[in-house]
Amino acid sequence: MKSLIMKWKRWRENKYLPIIIILLTSISMFLLIKGSVQENTYDISLMNLAPETIRSVKTMEDPVKTEEEKERAAAEVSPVYQFQEETAENQSTIAESIFDSVLDVKGEISPDEPESAVESLQKLKKEMNVLTENDSFVPLTDDALNILLKQNPATLNEAKEKLPVLVEETLNEPIRTENLAIERDKVVQKVRTTFNFPDDVMNVLISIARGSIIATEIKNDELTDLRIEQAKASVEPTRILQGQILVQKGEIVSKEVYRQLELLGMLTNKSSYKPYIGVSLFVLLTMWVLFGQTIRVKESNLHNTKNLIVVAFSVIVSVLMMKVLQSVAYNFDIIIAFLFPTAMVSMLVYILVNERAAFISNFVVAAYAGIIFQEGYTNIFQMEVALYILFGGIAGIFAMQHMYNNSQILRSSLIVASVNLTFILFYLLMTKTTYEFTDIAFYIGAALVSGVLSGALTLGILPFFESAFGILSTMRLIELSSPNHPLLKKILTETPGTYHHSLMVANLAEAACEAIGANGLLARVGCYYHDIGKTNRPGFFIENQVNGYNPHDNLSPEASKDIIISHAVDGADILKKNKLPKEIIDVAEQHHGTSLLKFFYHKAKEMNPNIEEGSFRYPSPKPQTKEIAIISVADSVEAAVRSMKEPNAEKIHRLIQSIIKDKVIDGQFDECDLSFKEIKKIEESFCSTMNGTFHSRIEYPK
Repeated sequence: MKSLIMKWKRWRENKYLPIIIILLTSISMFLLIKGSVQENTYDISLMNLAPETIRSVKTMEDPVKTEEEKERAAAEVSPVYQFQEETAENQSTIAESIFDSVLDVKGEISPDEPESAVESLQKLKKEMNVLTENDSFVPLTDDALNILLKQNPATLNEAKEKLPVLVEETLNEPIRTENLAIERDKVVQKVRTTFNFPDDVMNVLISIARGSIIATEIKNDELTDLRIEQAKASVEPTRILQGQILVQKGEIVSKEVYRQLELLGMLTNKSSYKPYIGVSLFVLLTMWVLFGQTIRVKESNLHNTKNLIVVAFSVIVSVLMMKVLQSVAYNFDIIIAFLFPTAMVSMLVYILVNERAAFISNFVVAAYAGIIFQEGYTNIFQMEVALYILFGGIAGIFAMQHMYNNSQILRSSLIVASVNLTFILFYLLMTKTTYEFTDIAFYIGAALVSGVLSGALTLGILPFFESAFGILSTMRLIELSSPNHPLLKKILTETPGTYHHSLMVANLAEAACEAIGANGLLARVGCYYHDIGKTNRPGFFIENQVNGYNPHDNLSPEASKDIIISHAVDGADILKKNKLPKEIIDVAEQHHGTSLLKFFYHKAKEMNPNIEEGSFRYPSPKPQTKEIAIISVADSVEAAVRSMKEPNAEKIHRLIQSIIKDKVIDGQFDECDLSFKEIKKIEESFCSTMNGTFHSRIEYPK
């Protein structure tokens, strides 16, 4: 176990570790949720019995059925006809022209001449050739023309006068091609009742009348095609609906059913890769939101690594819990996802990282819940469960803002439970399903259990992070700051002067840390314990001396130096024995850095000019963090200002500047990442705090 811890301590400083954590988390998320979106496929053949009732896994257009519906709609479209008003007049004119031509020919050639009959026929046929240019003209036979040529002008004029009128009257009504036979029979009947001529003449007139009757309503192909296209466009696509039964268990898989299964990609040879691409994109999106907002460029690699581990572990554990619930959800008619501890992740991340990361983690966990708990035949996202976790997680974050120790986490879980219960009531009232009493009791109980589990699991997981990864949580710091802590009681009772000094240094350090964005709470708690080593020899430190007696007056500079320097080492040892966090131990060990004990060094030098300066320096490492560097300055400033006579703002400012300048020149800040801009802000913060402490007072008369 110790070897694993040592390996982890070496690994956690690796600059590539955050990338490895993100990569492993992404792979884990993909593997965990891909099953929730994987489509059902079946190994079945055409005309075989269905092994089970098969439903459509998604809503999809059926192009074959859609095309059939379009063809049906097109077949129902009636052709568009247009009435040709000019047809009646045109055909009447043609009929009249026939008789005019016959009369003209008869007027040019005398019928008494022997060759006149043949010549008349030829001339009349030439006249008829003009009419043949009209498509609607029906040519007359030679016999019919000869019959007309033999008639007297009176007969021809009567026919010329009445027949075109009959044709025009008939053609003034709409006539379609399919009705031509009926209309022609009607005009024949009119001819028979109108004229009283010999049969041969009547036959010719009937032939002219029938030939003159044509369709007056013509189909408009362009408009008809337009209407057909409009009818097709108005057809809604035929869809196979998600959850729709395609075939019942035991029924034969017909050609149509097989085609639909193939279309939906539900056959083993037609499985789709699209869900996996979708899951990959979803995981990438959530990882960008989660880790992109957790990593801070200005923070150390170790700090970012710890944050990433907390966030990644919390999310993975929550998704694993969701998968367990989802695996048994099909056995129940109720939504057992409401048992999930809604605020576990948000509370854990809030305590171990920060509020921003807690909100983001809660959002991502809710999104994963929506995917994992989605129902196979309804939606791709289970909105009610996602919202349930989202609201519960937010309630957990708000509740934690007013909690100051681990024991109060369970109290905050009651707030989460009340928010869960409110959402459950909303859900029950908004759904149209009628619930039985047992169902309502389960949902209410699930809301309460979810809230309590959130707090209980947070308490259970928290020590694991704090011990395994050396993470110092805000809650742990708050607990360490309690005056009832045994070590703080030890400082108060054994070194009251040091205790007061530590409180003053804590005020200075916390304000300065907050001014530059460092961890003010860590600085404050670190200050409380930074001088605990003085409890081994309290009387050798000036703040604990009484009656003006100073034991150093009777000691050599070397002995005094050893006693003063030892308090840093002794303090670190005491804190280690009591298993305090490493960050607090580092404060006790490093708050003096490698600074010089000037008073005892110069005293020793007066006795021995060859004394080495290094022997009067603290052996501890220089401050490694901003917080410890600030504490080291605050420790010196508080002691120096307290020893001033009649302090005022100007004197305090000069003294603080001098102390900081000495620290910078002495290289005490070389191993932490303090910038000169931040040092200036620290100086201003110290001046402001000290001026508030040593403000000028009104002198009252005796």
